[in-house]
Amino acid sequence: MATDYASTVEAADPYCLRAGEAKALLAGHPWRRFAVLGDSVASGVGDPIDGYATMGWTDRIAAELRFHRPDLEYLNLGERDLRAAQVRERQLAPARAFGPDLALVACGGNDALRPRYDAEAVDRDLAAIITALMEMGAAVVTISVVAVADYPAFPAWFRPVATERMRLLARHTNKVAAAFRTIHADLSEHPIGSLPQEQLLSRDGLHANARSHAICAAEAIRSIGARLGNTFTPPVRR
Repeated sequence: MATDYASTVEAADPYCLRAGEAKALLAGHPWRRFAVLGDSVASGVGDPIDGYATMGWTDRIAAELRFHRPDLEYLNLGERDLRAAQVRERQLAPARAFGPDLALVACGGNDALRPRYDAEAVDRDLAAIITALMEMGAAVVTISVVAVADYPAFPAWFRPVATERMRLLARHTNKVAAAFRTIHADLSEHPIGSLPQEQLLSRDGLHANARSHAICAAEAIRSIGARLGNTFTPPVRR
């Protein structure tokens, strides 16, 4: 069942989905088997927040897809702490065995936050994953996540480095997405990135909280809707 946003804090959040928006944007979608590959971003790690649905962003996408196709099969292979090469090595085979016609890939953050970040190597792994999925006929969704202004999980000296690394990862991911014409959601410059971290991050100071998951899902669904050629017009309030 699609998420019910009525009478919640989420319903009034200007960056989240409006009532009926996902239904309109995903109308007529053809997909029946949805697979997710990646790290903790893909798996949905994050703290709950009052007023927001307690669902990871990829789970939200699956729920909204099921509104139109209740028989949709969903497989989330996301696993925290994996680097892009490990996602390719561990998850590509089971994803292909699942036979998705829609796949979402979210990885590279764990590479970007390491001392010897090789952006080109991550690009190659991401490209190989996308290629393998597209070769079997799957439409592929990619994402560049929000580059938060401050990451309390790290020592003070590394925090600006972490932000710049995530921006660099986003620039590279954007280029790979453009080259393969994936369904891409670029949140790297989203205005929420400048908000106080407690509004966006979990208590660990690194992973997204429920609000961030809601916003990521909204932007991904909007990108999918745009690829489908669908639009949404909010109802006029009287």
